[in-house]
Amino acid sequence: MLKLSKLTDYAVVALVRLAQADEVMTSPALAQATGIPEPTVAKVLKILAADDLVVSLRGARGGYRLARKLDDISVARVIAAVDGPISLTACVDGGGCDTRGLCGLCGQWDAVNDAIRGALSAISLSDMRRCGQRHGAGSPDWGSERGSDREPGQGPDQGPDQGRGAAPAVRDISAAGRAEAV
Repeated sequence: MLKLSKLTDYAVVALVRLAQADEVMTSPALAQATGIPEPTVAKVLKILAADDLVVSLRGARGGYRLARKLDDISVARVIAAVDGPISLTACVDGGGCDTRGLCGLCGQWDAVNDAIRGALSAISLSDMRRCGQRHGAGSPDWGSERGSDREPGQGPDQGPDQGRGAAPAVRDISAAGRAEAV
């Protein structure tokens, strides 16, 4: 199963929330607005700032703001910023492999990896926000198309899907007709 890290998931949530605020937000304020623990928000923001996705402003009115519009940030860019390059197997894009001589598939995963990378690059965070708004009034439900998977009051890491993972986004993307290449 392909699954994004929680930090990548949190990064998408934080970026979308920063866009909704349309102003500078502090790490504690963003944590409160998203329900993500503050130390995790601080870690995610530091990673996003290092990759020029957010701008850090110092001073009494400091905090974080988006460095670019959500339309200009792809899901692939966030994944690469947080988790590193998208790579299904060790041998993708000429990477090393311990079983190269025995496997016989050297380079064959590249086409699959390119298709996934292309599909994720074609989805902006603006697309994600619109998708989330279809599932809840102003508050994205990243859980699934089936908004009833979680009981009222359950947090984002609870419920049958264990939170906001990659699989529900793929379902939403497929419904929008964007994941045909995958």
